[in-house]
Amino acid sequence: MPPRGRSSVARKSLVQRSEIDEAQKSHNCQASAKHRLKPGDRRLKVYVNRAHDHYCAECGIKIIEADIAKLQELAGQLKGEQ
Repeated sequence: MPPRGRSSVARKSLVQRSEIDEAQKSHNCQASAKHRLKPGDRRLKVYVNRAHDHYCAECGIKIIEADIAKLQELAGQLKGEQ
């Protein structure tokens, strides 16, 4: 019997550690060298092992939306909807 107040369901995540922050200096987006971030621009910061990758808002939104679609498709398959 699980302890009171705790769920017996394992809580795992397919989503890797990410956050939104501001560029401190100018640099290129890691998805496209054509996209240049300036100090103060919001960016998507994705942790990879002990380092992190930075993406401009345009590329970050595309990455997030593509991952949401993949997760929704997986959930649908698991529910037997597809």
